[in-house]
Amino acid sequence: MKKIKSIILISGNGSNLCNVIKYVNSGYIDMEISMVISNNPDAKGLVIASDNKIPTLVIDTSKGFDDKLSEIIEKNSIGLVVLAGFMKIIPKSITDKYDGMILNLHPSLLPKHKGLDTHQKVIQAKDKFHGASVHYVTSKLDNGPVIIQGKYEVDDYDENIMKEQVHKIEYQILPIAIKWFVDGNITKLDNRFSFNKEVLECPIQHILDH
Repeated sequence: MKKIKSIILISGNGSNLCNVIKYVNSGYIDMEISMVISNNPDAKGLVIASDNKIPTLVIDTSKGFDDKLSEIIEKNSIGLVVLAGFMKIIPKSITDKYDGMILNLHPSLLPKHKGLDTHQKVIQAKDKFHGASVHYVTSKLDNGPVIIQGKYEVDDYDENIMKEQVHKIEYQILPIAIKWFVDGNITKLDNRFSFNKEVLECPIQHILDH
């Protein structure tokens, strides 16, 4: 059986990319990363990809982004698109065409705090819990079925501490969600998803390793 080919989209430091590469190289995730794409030419994640001999591409999201991305997906027989800190909205033409094969990592406990500045929103709301979610991407921002979440109880509303805690969660749940996808465990069903053919009404809650 051929490995699923994937592309990973990033905008910044690429720490989640680095983590996914580690799990691919160890054999935990049985897939090929065909390309890393960024909208930011200065993204440090591009260096991480190059150091791991993964082709990279900087793409202009202001013009022809959907056509270019679709061309890459088709030409390379891509079966999975992972958004790992990609700070641009994916066009509806792409989310509709590749429905069920785009995953996004979001730093909040969706459906709470969609969009940007999630840590600030948690601070302002004085939420008791914070965390991260991996969900299927749809045309509505951060609104697709949530596959897996990890959370922690907030005891310090310092934004830097919160970022660090959420990163730890992200590093655990994103590889798990990707593994489930490539192993055929999960499938998107409109606004829900199935796990091993059982339809779930809510996200799988991950118990964190400390």
